[in-house]
Amino acid sequence: MKILQPLLLLSVLLIADSTSAQQKLSLKDAIQQAVDNYGTVKAKANYANASKAGVVQAKRDYLPNLNIGAQQDYGTVNGQNGPLYGFGGLSVASSGLPLDHQNWNAAFGALYLTNVNWDFFAFGRFKEKIKTAQTVADRDNNDFQQELFQQKVRVTAAYLNLLAAQRLTASYRKNLNRADTSRRVVLSRAKGGLIAGVDSSQANAEISGAKILLTQALDAEQEQAKRLAVLIGADNNNFVLDSLFITKVPTGISAVNSPDVVSNHPLLSWYKSRIDVSDRQAAYYKTFNYPVFSLVGVFQTRGSGFSSSYAQDQSAYTTSYSDGIKPTRSNYLIGVGVTWNITQPLRISQQVKAQRYISQGLQDEYNLTKQELNAQLNLSEQKIKNALANYREVPVQIKAASDAWVQKSVLYKNGLSNLVDVTQARYALIRAETDRDIAYNNVWQALLLKAAAAGDFNLFINEL
Repeated sequence: MKILQPLLLLSVLLIADSTSAQQKLSLKDAIQQAVDNYGTVKAKANYANASKAGVVQAKRDYLPNLNIGAQQDYGTVNGQNGPLYGFGGLSVASSGLPLDHQNWNAAFGALYLTNVNWDFFAFGRFKEKIKTAQTVADRDNNDFQQELFQQKVRVTAAYLNLLAAQRLTASYRKNLNRADTSRRVVLSRAKGGLIAGVDSSQANAEISGAKILLTQALDAEQEQAKRLAVLIGADNNNFVLDSLFITKVPTGISAVNSPDVVSNHPLLSWYKSRIDVSDRQAAYYKTFNYPVFSLVGVFQTRGSGFSSSYAQDQSAYTTSYSDGIKPTRSNYLIGVGVTWNITQPLRISQQVKAQRYISQGLQDEYNLTKQELNAQLNLSEQKIKNALANYREVPVQIKAASDAWVQKSVLYKNGLSNLVDVTQARYALIRAETDRDIAYNNVWQALLLKAAAAGDFNLFINEL
């Protein structure tokens, strides 16, 4: 027995040590983990980076095409008078003299080619393409920023919900302890014959009811913990949260907003960038109405196993590979050309018209979203007033319920009250405690709603 006592003490100390060492998750840490780990945020960051690469690609599309080719062949060179068109590149056009008979003389040949093709002027088409790519990059970056903002709001709301659930669980655990205290008093008095035995049955029923309430509170807490764990990318959902900040009222909660505070909202910036992309695409499509001026340059070198006297002497060729692929004749060509599909404006006009309708539709969505955000901002101001009003009333309710609980408990112990009055006092106290927990949390929830509607998360985070 003397050996077991030190071991038991050591076990208790180790358990206390591990509990105190459990890391507390602050709200700022939760937000940072959510920003770093959540899949949607990372996906939209990659989309934004892809669009930035698209801008670089659009700029490089203006560079001339420079093609280098080489081929070495073996075959005959029979020629024939007559027209020839190689559909789909499935026919050959061997060059040679047209003889009056077929022969199968074959030799090696080669072609070495350098080609430059540059559409150097197209009435601003390339500039508009670059601008369009840039507006797409801006749109995707704004999409990333608004997703980042929404994620901060989501994880903060989940944190506050879990904090409220944990405090409600603690209140219901206190309620169970009070019910158990009452039950022990009832059992003690019933054994002494001071009260009827039916009171003990009622006390046991109250214990069961308190346990059910506690279990329901734990279930709600576990649901909120799971949601927070998903948002921050955590495997463990046994969180120890920072509850200190929620016991005070934010100092800047009643700050007056400017009339057009939502105009800089990340969500509206994203909607505005969608309109910009559509307008820029319409401008880009219009450039297809005009012709394209091109500069071309070709330099080629050929080798052949057929001699220059092959027209007179069909035996004047060699089957030597090295002689056949050796360059012997070269040509160059430079030129300027213009191409213009004169029926293109008939098609492009409708495409531009359709794109302008899309721009108008996106503008309508922007206006609706702005209207909803303004309404949400006004609602948040009302919720702040209501939450503050409840916050001020809570201490009065708590004091009255606590005094009633103490009074009824003392009276019951001295036989001056009945169990029903004690139970009613306990119900009033647990209701007051849960109202307190919810009222404190609702003040911060209302501030979060205001920050979400205004598009300024600093309104909330600066109060921590």
